[in-house]
Amino acid sequence: MIIDTFERELAGRDAGSWVAPKGGYFISFEAAEGCAKAIVAKAKEAGVTMTPAGAPYPYGKDPKDSTIRIAPSFPTLEELKMATDIFVTCVKLVTIDKVLESRQDAGSQ
Repeated sequence: MIIDTFERELAGRDAGSWVAPKGGYFISFEAAEGCAKAIVAKAKEAGVTMTPAGAPYPYGKDPKDSTIRIAPSFPTLEELKMATDIFVTCVKLVTIDKVLESRQDAGSQ
């Protein structure tokens, strides 16, 4: 369900990429560079607690601030759907903010 939602809502939009689990249940999501911490923070504001951005890296220090490990812990299907919809919305919002910020930076130079 999560991968299907990502495919439908994010594929082809330069908002990130993901790797479906093969044997496990973690999904590795690669956000646009500099966006992972903001996505996780925005999801938390909306009530979705996620593993910290950069969790797969030693000491959680992701040099590109782009990696998010999605690791659902026993949610109901309804809760998982709602959390996935919120996550996707946060990815879109943070990515748009990043694009607008880079355009402003380019315009001021």
